[in-house]
Amino acid sequence: MNTPSDDRRAQARRPAIRRYAPLVVIVALIALAYGLGLHRDVSFESLVRNRAAIDQFVAEHGAAAVAGYIALYIAVIGLSLPGGVIMTLTGGFLFGPVVGAIAAMAGALAGASVIFLIARSAAGEWLTRRAGPFAAKLAEGFRADAFSYLLFLRLAPIFPFWLINLAPALFGVRFSTFFAATGIGILPATVTFAVLGAGLGSVIAVQEAQYDACVAAGRSGCTVEFDLSQVLTPTLLWALGALAILALVPTIAKRFLGRKLDAGVPSKRS
Repeated sequence: MNTPSDDRRAQARRPAIRRYAPLVVIVALIALAYGLGLHRDVSFESLVRNRAAIDQFVAEHGAAAVAGYIALYIAVIGLSLPGGVIMTLTGGFLFGPVVGAIAAMAGALAGASVIFLIARSAAGEWLTRRAGPFAAKLAEGFRADAFSYLLFLRLAPIFPFWLINLAPALFGVRFSTFFAATGIGILPATVTFAVLGAGLGSVIAVQEAQYDACVAAGRSGCTVEFDLSQVLTPTLLWALGALAILALVPTIAKRFLGRKLDAGVPSKRS
């Protein structure tokens, strides 16, 4: 027979199970995706190999194609698969720069939000309670200027997208701040890559012709070569880096002026 204390413990476990279940599911799906090699399918080569079928589907089912693209983008971001740049280029190529950019923004924002909310509900409160003094102070400082910090991290092209989804959740950043900073921060790169993707028709045509010729010749190991450095040029990376630094200007100015004001206020003696 269960005692009242057993019932209370069972009731306490149920919220914990509900809180951690989404995180367990996501981790399991990530492991399954990498185990099946799905991370290798998000590539320029997959686009070239299946271009005819994709073009036909887009032509016959425009709205469904855009919805499917957004769903796939959410899955890529939610499962932390590499290929965000390829997905955005593909969106621009398939749907044009405007629709492609909007669809990519929707997929990236939705995927990032899902991971943020799951991480915050599952681990954010637990880490906050158990964080040491240094970690607590770091989290407090991050939350004080969360928007500027997040904007910097999103604009800077050196930080992994999945990491920026998790860190704010563990620091207790509000969802509204996370969503706004993410939306503004990914906008420049998303629009740029969508526009570049819309102009890749000739590049894709050449790669497709070479791949088809290789297959027709009966050769094995036919591949599609696409160097992302052709898109991620030093000029583009420097421009995104400059925008990232500008995002920190308000925080730096506030800290500097705060010290100046503190230094100028005479201390009160009792």
